[in-house]
Amino acid sequence: MTTKYHIYIFTTYLNASHAIRWSKGIGQAHPHTYEIRYSFHINNDKLIRFNEIENKIAEIIKKFNNQFLNEVEPFTKVNPTLENLTDYLFNRFGEELNKLNCSLDEISVSESPMRTYQISIR
Repeated sequence: MTTKYHIYIFTTYLNASHAIRWSKGIGQAHPHTYEIRYSFHINNDKLIRFNEIENKIAEIIKKFNNQFLNEVEPFTKVNPTLENLTDYLFNRFGEELNKLNCSLDEISVSESPMRTYQISIR
C-alpha cells in the first residue's frame, strides 16, 4: 500500500528591485514582481490556520517589498541574485514554518514568467 503525503502549496508575491554585483562593478538596477511558491506539510494530524502561515510569511517578505534589495540586509553584503534570494527565503520560511509545527518541502521564486529558481528537500 502506498502512503499518502499531504502537501500544501501557497503563493505570494514580492515587488522589489535589485542590481547584480559583478567583478567589474554593479549592473543596472531593475524591478521584478517575484512570484514565490512554497510547499510544506504538517508534522502531525492537527489542523492548521492558513492565516497564521500567511501572516508569518508576509512578515518575512515585508522588509523587502517595494525596496531596492541591495540596501536591505542580508543583501547589503550578499549579492541579491535570484539564487541568493531564494536561498534566504528558504531558510527563513523553514524557520517560521517549524514554529508552527510544519516543514518546508520546496520553494520556487520566479523573477519573470520565464525564469524560476527552486530549492527542495529530497
